[in-house]
Amino acid sequence: MDFGVAVFNGSATNAADVGHAVEQRGFESLFYPEHTHIPLASRRSDGRPVEGYGDTYDPFVALAAAAATTSTIRLGTAVCLVPQRDPFTVAKAVASVDRISGGRFEFGVGSGWNQAEMANHGVNPRTRTARMIDHVRAMRTIWADDEAEYHGEYVDFAPLWSWPKPVQRPGPPVLVGGNGPGTEDRVLEFGDGWLPQAGPLASVAELRTRVSALRQRAAEAGRARIPVTLFGTPYDRELVAQLADAGVDRCLFPVRDDTTDNLMRTLDELATLIDGLA
Repeated sequence: MDFGVAVFNGSATNAADVGHAVEQRGFESLFYPEHTHIPLASRRSDGRPVEGYGDTYDPFVALAAAAATTSTIRLGTAVCLVPQRDPFTVAKAVASVDRISGGRFEFGVGSGWNQAEMANHGVNPRTRTARMIDHVRAMRTIWADDEAEYHGEYVDFAPLWSWPKPVQRPGPPVLVGGNGPGTEDRVLEFGDGWLPQAGPLASVAELRTRVSALRQRAAEAGRARIPVTLFGTPYDRELVAQLADAGVDRCLFPVRDDTTDNLMRTLDELATLIDGLA
């Protein structure tokens, strides 16, 4: 099993320094989330506060900075809110970070949960998932083809040029975020991996069942084994061992960046927690 860090939330520390610290402590990956803003009217369905969601780096800028001070760790989004972004701009950002990092980028994608934020971006919540799928398919075409052309429901363009292309061909792996009904269908439809959250899962047994079923469906469709990255993994060594047994390939530990001292202290604690686990 691999172990990574997801910085959520806060922006106290230069992302270049975060990347260096994560790599030096032996972690395999660094992920950043995305919220362009948080409307004051926002509410979570579980009642938890949302103020902290308004303090996040732009993930592509942060990951490009981290790429400059690292050489081995994987760098990814967890997640990019694809429906709220222009697909041409995102395709360019993904390709650029992959080039700058030497082919270390992973594209975690999601359709979002904050309807007030979506509204400010002009996104209809009812069509956000279909829009996300269309955007990702269009971006895959831009990454793969020298003269890219795509005709979808939400993205439609005649042949165009767009460089640089990603180092990873035909494009970086797409990790589909989410836990809800139909998530596994989307993984099989357009994704390369699954990126569920630990919080909404009822138990490790539920995760084991879903991972097994997903991989069985992939095998029946002639697909390769689907990798699973768990976002929001609790700081629990025994639980991590259970997750490995359940088929999880990578655990992402959430780390707050409210102050640099707290961030570095947490990274040290996590490095001790995972020592000897694999």
